[in-house]
Amino acid sequence: MEKDKNKEDIVERKSPRGERKTSFGFKEVDEKDRQNLVQDVFTSVANKYDLMNDLMSMGAHRLWKRLLISKTGLKEGGTALDVAGGTADIAILMADKVGKTGHVTVFDINEEMLKEGKKKCVDRGYVKNIDFVQGNAEEIPFDDNTFDVATVGFGIRNVTRIDKAFSEMARVVKPGGKVLCMEFSKPTLKPFEVLYDAYSFGVIPAIGEAVTGDRDSYQYLVESIRKFPPQEELKKIMEGAGLSNVRYYNILTGVVAIHVGLKA
Repeated sequence: MEKDKNKEDIVERKSPRGERKTSFGFKEVDEKDRQNLVQDVFTSVANKYDLMNDLMSMGAHRLWKRLLISKTGLKEGGTALDVAGGTADIAILMADKVGKTGHVTVFDINEEMLKEGKKKCVDRGYVKNIDFVQGNAEEIPFDDNTFDVATVGFGIRNVTRIDKAFSEMARVVKPGGKVLCMEFSKPTLKPFEVLYDAYSFGVIPAIGEAVTGDRDSYQYLVESIRKFPPQEELKKIMEGAGLSNVRYYNILTGVVAIHVGLKA
């Protein structure tokens, strides 16, 4: 019963001082404080972020990201924005699609994650068609109709107001362009959901503690998945942001879902 209570929507609640409340994992915090708490998490895990992704997903995240890119429709000379792009895995895959005449921008609020992404791109020779910009996904600092595609992979659940982030992504994409989101979601098969919960809460924080010495950050990451809107709710949020023909594709019965919306 406790887990069900933790899943309750608390976004609209307010503190005694009248401040808007939101979730930070299973905790309630003032909305104005959440961004700094999330920043602390990613500053802590940045230098082991890629390693932990490999360990937690047993390398499957690399295949999921390739599937995401296959749905972008990007071509030679295209332009793309990767929101919460962190260590640049998705950006590098998109850079391969757009080639030397195209361009990809990695956009992330966390400086340490951007540093890790820059190092990776330099090491792999991606220095001309990828750039890095620091900022908040709720206030994307680009003009309307700038990019062919905007993506966010495993990062939107860390944004305080995801509706605003999708509205911003829709704004900066050109008419006819796509906004794509890949995020952990809700399994559609109950037995699989039970196994997934056992793995998430029993194994992932323990791996985080063993590898990074930081159990709390990975406890938050697991909890944040459970607080994230399931597939149909996220579809409605994207539609509310002005996107049309929103579709989603479940991976592993919905452990991960890819949502794709079009800008009219």
